[in-house]
Amino acid sequence: QARLVESGGGLVQTGGSLRLSCAASGITFSIYKAGWYRQAPGKQRELVADITSSSRTNYADSLKGRFTVSRDNAKNTVYLQMNSLKPEDTAVYYCNTKAAATDYWGQGTQVTVSS
Repeated sequence: QARLVESGGGLVQTGGSLRLSCAASGITFSIYKAGWYRQAPGKQRELVADITSSSRTNYADSLKGRFTVSRDNAKNTVYLQMNSLKPEDTAVYYCNTKAAATDYWGQGTQVTVSS
């Protein structure tokens, strides 16, 4: 059974940075596409960025240039580096992958950006 565990969230001031981690167990994470999503209060969950098994990346247009997704296959971990954070980035951030036709989600990590 695959399991994804996010970490690295917290409270940061406007303009600050955070790096989120998503550690996978139970699957060979490196062979699957992985994505970061976020959900703010009262809003739908949205794609932040994703990364393929060959490390090709894709970003939400509004986040290009501030967020960077990467992966360390040796550690079975995907990262999201977030810079120049804004209050509107406040949300729960989730890690996702689809392995063997099954969608897996982590429990989420809260990111709060104070103004």
